[in-house]
Amino acid sequence: MNLKLENAVQQQVEEQRFLLSGVTWEQYETLRATLDDFPGLRMTYLEGMLELFMPSEEHEDIKTTIARLLELYAIEKNVRLYGYGSATYRKKAKERGLEPDECYYLNTKKEFPDIAIEVIVTRGLLDKLEVYRGLGVPEVWIWQQGQLVIYHLSQENYEPATRSEFLPDLDLDLLMRCASMPDQHDAVVAFRDALQ
Repeated sequence: MNLKLENAVQQQVEEQRFLLSGVTWEQYETLRATLDDFPGLRMTYLEGMLELFMPSEEHEDIKTTIARLLELYAIEKNVRLYGYGSATYRKKAKERGLEPDECYYLNTKKEFPDIAIEVIVTRGLLDKLEVYRGLGVPEVWIWQQGQLVIYHLSQENYEPATRSEFLPDLDLDLLMRCASMPDQHDAVVAFRDALQ
């Protein structure tokens, strides 16, 4: 296992990313099990490459705000949405594994979530869409610089979409406006008021 240290720190954002190469599947599983109790640590594994990521407070604020808004939407619209946060998902045959920032199942739990949400504050070192593709996650939402892009898995590749296949009536512009608000409580209240 070769350690290549890449620290992707940007404009006083306290996110840290480290990339290890030549990591076997067994080493990845051992590291994941060993470091499970390390608060906040995320791992992304892609065919022998392992990214270790410690999210910033800004990252966690945005992902929590989006989660609160989405969960409020599901309650208001009576959608059976089940959140699993940053649970670990992996597939040995495809040599892929990760913890989404947030993830959801609709109606019932399956092997992999229906929707995964990723917040990008600093550039990642591995292609997460490639990891999700190998896991077969049907929909990935990526938030970056106040914009939300939804990707649908079509055939073998992700394609950008204008709306969620699972939540087609969700007003994405409203969600982005509220998620961009500096105060979580104000964002949730504004979103709730707009839904009613």
